[in-house]
Formats: sequence, structure tokens, C-alpha cells
Amino acid sequence: MSTAVASPAPVEAGLKPVGWKIPVMLGVVAVATFLFCGILGPDSTAGFGISQDGDFFQLPVVTLPAKATGLVLGVVMIAIAAWSVVLRNRARTVPIWAVAVFAAAFVIAFLTAVVGGARLHEISLAGLLAGSVTLAVPLVFGSLSGVLCERVGVVNIAIEGQLLGGAFTAALVGSVTHNAFAGLLAAAVAGALVSMVLAVFSIRYLVNQIIVGVVLNVLVSGLTGFLFSTLLQSDPEKLNSPAHLPVIDIPVLSSIPLIGPILFKQSIIGYLMYVAVFVVWIGLFKTKWGLRVRAVGEHPQAADTLGINVNATRFWNVTLGGAIAGIGGSYFTLVAVDSFTKEISGGRGFIALAALIFGRWNPIGAFLAALLFGFADNLQSLVTIIGTPVPSQFMAMLPYLVTILAVAGLVGRSRPPAASGVPYVKE
Repeated sequence: MSTAVASPAPVEAGLKPVGWKIPVMLGVVAVATFLFCGILGPDSTAGFGISQDGDFFQLPVVTLPAKATGLVLGVVMIAIAAWSVVLRNRARTVPIWAVAVFAAAFVIAFLTAVVGGARLHEISLAGLLAGSVTLAVPLVFGSLSGVLCERVGVVNIAIEGQLLGGAFTAALVGSVTHNAFAGLLAAAVAGALVSMVLAVFSIRYLVNQIIVGVVLNVLVSGLTGFLFSTLLQSDPEKLNSPAHLPVIDIPVLSSIPLIGPILFKQSIIGYLMYVAVFVVWIGLFKTKWGLRVRAVGEHPQAADTLGINVNATRFWNVTLGGAIAGIGGSYFTLVAVDSFTKEISGGRGFIALAALIFGRWNPIGAFLAALLFGFADNLQSLVTIIGTPVPSQFMAMLPYLVTILAVAGLVGRSRPPAASGVPYVKE
């Protein structure tokens, strides 16, 4: 006898409002933008540098009047919010492009107001975007891990533990061997081991997947913290000074303004990020393996009748997802900093979990959502440096506020795999 899983509901194109939630959210954000970035915006200009020193050619700095920009874009946002009300009354969906325009208008208005009111009235847009991609690297790997797990029917709450385990192992092995690539490989193994524990307890012993994930996060956090204090701190020169992965600068291409540093000036982990997104997307949606994985995640009973070993497929997918998250964790100690510290992942595993939900369990969508959260994270650091009047406490909570708003705006409109979180028992 097998557990029954409800057949999946049809997925609609576009964004369908649930009640008045979407129009209300758009309206509140639009009015707030018009008020604070427009009417109360600074009477100054904001400059955005597109080129950096060493670029193949230089582009002029874009200068915008802060208050006028806030007023114009606020009106555009209010118009989109009003249109969403009309569409809601006609029981029609809000097009994705309209939401994208709304989001872009908000970001530009907010940036212009913040930079215009800062002590330094100019920032490097190229640096902001390049830094955003850099900060998003572990989020992308973590969200890909979640996609692989949930597409096969296992909820992966343990992404934080996988990132943290990968970071610790990369630092230790990279220090002992004096080889960053050995640390990178060890991080993948550590992430896979954490995932194997999740797989064994949730698939073999049918323990609640969310509970197992939370316990694993606490376990890995406590274990790495203990080993850091007792082992790494005993001889930091030998045990906590890993070799560094250098930034690989592709000649000429890396000098293209704006996109050069993003695509062609990354560490090996940064390049692996782009490869991983592409490979996972191709694998899930263009191969026989991906079809089987998605069948197991949507209707395991039907997949079983076709000869697919449901639990074995789940086990190996979860293990693969953990290895990918472990590689993302190695970024913290092999690229970002040169040593391991307690809680170095800083809760980014949970933001990665939000990114995969916001990205609708699609590798490309998760990648774009992770970039959004990376942008918010980098923005709060940059605007603090230029001397913005916005309180530092608000800027520090900006990445998490964006996460909450993104996920809250998506609830009710995005459907996870039908069998996600449902154990499969074959008798």
C-alpha cells in the first residue's frame, strides 16, 4: 500500500491576485515611495557611475534629480497599483512584466533618494551590481540545493547547516593541505554528509522532514562552534588559514563596462555558480533524469508503477543537493574571508530557502531571487559607507525585509511539488 498524493493543480501564467493582497501591497509601496522618495525626497542630485577604472571604455556618470525622480517613478508605481485593482475586479492576472516594472521603479526611486540624501552624492552602480553577484554566490548554491531536494519531494530546511558544514570543512582541509581545491572538494563532501543524515531520517525512518532539518541546523552550528573553539583556535596558523581561491580575470571581456566584472571576473566558485544553474536547469527540464525526478516529486505512486525507485531517487537527489550547498559554503572561507568563524553563514541558508520559494522551485527563478537578496545585502553596506541619513539599523535589516516581502507576496500564487514533504511508503 502506498501513500496517496493529490494530483497537481494546473499552473496559471502570470501572477494571480489572491483577494486584495497584491493590489494592497502594490498600493502601499507605491504611496510610500511617492511620499518618502518624492515629496519628502532630498533636493539634490544622485550620481551613478557605470564604468570602473580599467574598463575597456569609459561611460559618463548618470546624474538624476532625486526629488523629481521619486515623484515621477512614484506616479508610475501608483498607476500600476491602480491597474492591478482594475485587473482584480475583472478577475484577470497581473502580468509579470508589470510587476518587474514596478520593482525596477521602486529600486531606482529608493536608490536615488538614498544617494541624493547621503554625504557623498555618487555611487558606483557597476560596483554595486558586481558586489551583489558576489554576495549572492552562497545563496545561489543553497537555493539550488533546495530545488533539487524539493523537486524530488524532500523539504530541505538544513541548507544553513550544509553551508556552515561546507565552510568549516573547507577551512580545515584547505589549511592542512595548503590547497584550496582540496578544501573545495572537502566542502562538497561535508555538505553531502549532512544531506545524507537528512535523507536517512526523513526517507528511511519517516521522521518529519522539517524537524530533521531544524535539528541538523542546530547540530552543525553547535558542532562547528565547538570545533572552532577547541580545535581551530588551538593553532590558527595551521588549522584555520586556508589557501585562497584567486579571482580569475578573463582578458578583454572583464573590461566590458557593467557586465564585465559580473560575468568575467569571478573566483572559480563564481564561475561554478553559473555552470551549476545552467546544468541543474537542463537536467531537470531537458533530460530523462529530470523527468523522473519531477515525477517522483509530483506523484511518487505513479512513478513507482513505472518502475522508478522512488526512495533511492530521493536519497541521491538530496545527497547531490547537499554537495552543491557545501560548495556554496566553501565560498565563505576560501573566497570571502581567509578563516572560519562561528556562524559564518549568518542565516543565509534560510534566505536561500526563501529564494527557491520566490523562484518557484525553478533553478533560474531561484538564481534571480538570490541575486535580488544579494543586491539588498550589498546595498545596505554601500549606502552606509557613503553616509546616508537612513538609520543603520534599518539598512542592516533590509536584506531580511526584502526576503519577507518577497515570500509574503508570493504565498498563494506559487505551488510547490505536490509530494514535497510527503514520505513515500511502499508495502
